[in-house]
Amino acid sequence: MGNGQISMGGFNILPKGVKNLLIINILVFAATFVFMKTGICNLNKWLGLHYFSAPDFYPWQFITYMFMHGNFMHIFFNMFALWMFGAAVENYWGTKRFLIYYFIAGVGAAVTHYIITAFQIHPTIVLLDTFLDNPSLETYKFLATENSNLMFESMLNNNLQYLMQNPDGLNEVVAVTLDAKSKFINGFNLIGASGSVYGLLLAFGMLFPNSTIYLYFLFPIKAKWFVLIFGIIELCYGVFSTSDGVAHFAHLGGMIFGLALILLWKRRENNNNQFYYYN
Repeated sequence: MGNGQISMGGFNILPKGVKNLLIINILVFAATFVFMKTGICNLNKWLGLHYFSAPDFYPWQFITYMFMHGNFMHIFFNMFALWMFGAAVENYWGTKRFLIYYFIAGVGAAVTHYIITAFQIHPTIVLLDTFLDNPSLETYKFLATENSNLMFESMLNNNLQYLMQNPDGLNEVVAVTLDAKSKFINGFNLIGASGSVYGLLLAFGMLFPNSTIYLYFLFPIKAKWFVLIFGIIELCYGVFSTSDGVAHFAHLGGMIFGLALILLWKRRENNNNQFYYYN
């Protein structure tokens, strides 16, 4: 797909779609900082993407989370990559297709991230619900014994000791457990444009596979190998759970959904270019 080179004819260094995304991201980042410092509100709560069953989840967060960033370096590298890869992709595709791709990659990144998260936290949620659906000393013992989530270990052991010494305190333990479950689920909050950016990285590598990218501004590498290496790195980080606070599976999700969309578009274009002859 593409001839492997970036055509400079009509090339716009800051096309409309990229420019508007940069402006919105920077304005939202500034607003987040100002609102938090002044105590107006925490935009991460309303615009960051929470787990689908969390109290703070709202559907619009599938879009707004892409414009939220945790710190200056987070937004700087995402916006630099958006400009670096996005400008070439938008110039090749046009603004409409570029924006459709950008947001689908971002939504796909979020869906992938929370599908993986669901599998990871499902055992803990099941254990908590087992007790909450049938509260008793026996079900709480089962919860405390079978739990493998270190976040709950201290709380469960302390509450178990309390419940064994105070059987009448069951309702209190239920309330504490319910609150802990709510806070646990609500603690997942995805922010950042990285999923969309990784989707753009993949698109760049497919459109201009033989273009040269300078890794750390020093080491030349062809775009196709650059994409492959970063994809493998994200997969390894995700599988081996580095607990570094980075949503590696979201990055992979952006690339996977981006790839699926590119292949879909390519298939439709091939079908539209076919001619059928009848005798």
